[in-house]
Amino acid sequence: MKPNEYYRNLEGQYLFKDIVDRSEAYLSSHPGQRLLKLGVGDVTLPLPDVIVRAIHEAADEMACQATFRGYGPEQGYKWLRQAVIDNDYLPYGVNINIDEVFISDGAGSDLGNLSELFAKDNKVAVMNPAYPAYVDSTIMAGREITYLNCLAENHFIPQLPEEKADIIYLCFPNNPTGIVLTRQELKKWVEYARANGSVIIFDGAYESFISRPDIPHSIYEIEGADEVAIEVRSYSKSAGFTAIRCGYTIVPEKTGLKALWLRRQTTKYNGTSYISQKAALATYTPEGKKSSRANVEYYKQTARLIKTQLEEAGLSVYGGENAPYIWCRAPYGWDSWRFFDFLLQQCQVVSTPGVGFGSAGEGFVRFSAFSAREDCIEALARIKKTLISNRI
Repeated sequence: MKPNEYYRNLEGQYLFKDIVDRSEAYLSSHPGQRLLKLGVGDVTLPLPDVIVRAIHEAADEMACQATFRGYGPEQGYKWLRQAVIDNDYLPYGVNINIDEVFISDGAGSDLGNLSELFAKDNKVAVMNPAYPAYVDSTIMAGREITYLNCLAENHFIPQLPEEKADIIYLCFPNNPTGIVLTRQELKKWVEYARANGSVIIFDGAYESFISRPDIPHSIYEIEGADEVAIEVRSYSKSAGFTAIRCGYTIVPEKTGLKALWLRRQTTKYNGTSYISQKAALATYTPEGKKSSRANVEYYKQTARLIKTQLEEAGLSVYGGENAPYIWCRAPYGWDSWRFFDFLLQQCQVVSTPGVGFGSAGEGFVRFSAFSAREDCIEALARIKKTLISNRI
């Protein structure tokens, strides 16, 4: 037996595990202290009533012989796939065929699993900083990576790679920087992919947080994108499904990859649970849309609060307008982990060190707007008091 040696090239431990370990170590040595967590992007508001009712109704169906269901279709039930098309794409003038929609157990799974469709010698371009799964899944497959550095001087917008990239990971609204791309900026990537025979894996998990009218909600709003792009979305942040696990991926026929993805799913995935899919369907009802929008607006207001308060504390801050994340430069030339430890030790606030998202994230930390509002208010008061009043 020989293990996959490429796993040895991964970082020693996953970023968020390191954060948990440091937080637990602090609490062990400071019993009775309460940490305020503004780091991990997990939702805190409860599921809307309409979604909870759908879950109950689906569970009741499973308890009755006449309505019990076993394995569902690997692509997902047609009623949910059609709802995705009718609600998430047609309003933006995008036509998707139902057999191009694949329901899954969340965006995280699909973003990693899509790597299986490509030969090992494909070269991969990844934004830097970026959600760690893009890099980790590429390393696990043994592929060569080109990093697209997203720096403050270019407004954290990735530049086209100088060398040909076969697979390109893009995430907008961006995690961790909170930056978005305009239609013209996104068009450049589609044109690059068409000219170079590349495939774009587009992570649109935070689409529901877009506020500006000039920002496209889907890469398929760009002409020709259906030839070169796979789009991945999730209900985790838009509807609070982080524990329910449901999302979907669009694999257009024109990419030449739809049949491969279908084959992969039918071989290695038995389909998303019926209960999760019924819950997802409820998000498209009038009540579901209203409730989900209200929850997203709550998080957007929290993001604006974090951004404003950090700016008042004298920090350089980005994002927080079209995304639930705030990208904050560490003061005094500190590196990411030093600022993280300062916030933990001096303010009892947990953030996410920017370097954990890639080398270009060094010198930044990420704050998440998914924390409870009262925790955010208290955390920000602690940070401002420490940075301003004590004049460190």
